[in-house]
Amino acid sequence: MKHYLGVDAGGSKTYAMITNELGEIVGKGHSGNGNHQINYDEARANIGESVRLALHQAGLDPGGIESACFGLAGADRPVDFSILRPMIGELGFAKYDIVCDTMIAMRAGTSRPYGVVLICGSGTNSAGRNRQGEDYQCGGFDYQFGDFGGGWTLAVEAFRSVIRAWDGRERPTLLTGLLLEYLGYDSVLKMFNDYLDNGKSVPVDVTKLIFQAAGQGDEVSLAILRRQGEELGKSACAVIERLNMREETFDIVLAGSVVTKGEGPYITDCIRAAVRGLAPNASLLKLRTEPVVGALWMAMEAEGTPLNRSVYERLSQVTDYHDVHS
Repeated sequence: MKHYLGVDAGGSKTYAMITNELGEIVGKGHSGNGNHQINYDEARANIGESVRLALHQAGLDPGGIESACFGLAGADRPVDFSILRPMIGELGFAKYDIVCDTMIAMRAGTSRPYGVVLICGSGTNSAGRNRQGEDYQCGGFDYQFGDFGGGWTLAVEAFRSVIRAWDGRERPTLLTGLLLEYLGYDSVLKMFNDYLDNGKSVPVDVTKLIFQAAGQGDEVSLAILRRQGEELGKSACAVIERLNMREETFDIVLAGSVVTKGEGPYITDCIRAAVRGLAPNASLLKLRTEPVVGALWMAMEAEGTPLNRSVYERLSQVTDYHDVHS
């Protein structure tokens, strides 16, 4: 019986999972931060720990793994891979691949081994893989390097919209009342002075207020969400163009809390409108399956054979790592 390892390592957690060739989960392990850009030593230790836990539970050693795939946050540029290859290499697997965690999210969200992923959680990122196996990542490096949006940016947009309405630069917005209540102030002036005087940052959870106000027809909130959707649409189009996927039939996987949990069609409608004319056969899907499953499928596909349908159906049901028992 062949066994495969998938790893999903992000800034706050690292998940490892082992299955056999039937898609039966036989080992799991989890730990903390796995992003070397945050802390190399910590990431190295946590990735190693999660893998060792999964191997121990499965009763295997690295030699018992047919193929492994590591989806790592921070695996963005050649300089990152020059750091990550030795780190992962020391774990002792004969056959493994390292990809950015965006790619395993894409794979987890679609039945095909190719497609596009748009991530909009605390920040944004986008990537894709075509039929020929070529990858392209667009963005993921913050506002200064071309990105717009994600929870942190949207929360600030909400806050500054309230300030601009208060000082007369913009129209009134329902965000004012919602924000004051959520942050516990009885006036914008008090909020303004407290944040300015004490160097406070806007909580990322303020993003949910934009969806609330948009649901009540607030034009300021609708404009913010439209901009987010348009920016994600531009990223999708950039990936599609770069990978020559215009004529293909594929899925655009939406991942991250802003696009998977945000209420209403405000963002998705804009993405759809941006992509429709360029790639009419593309479909939008929200990510439901745990990204670590995408890493497992990529490990299985590394042998060059299509993923078994029964394996796909079994593992696509894994929507929460912590609810799965090996």
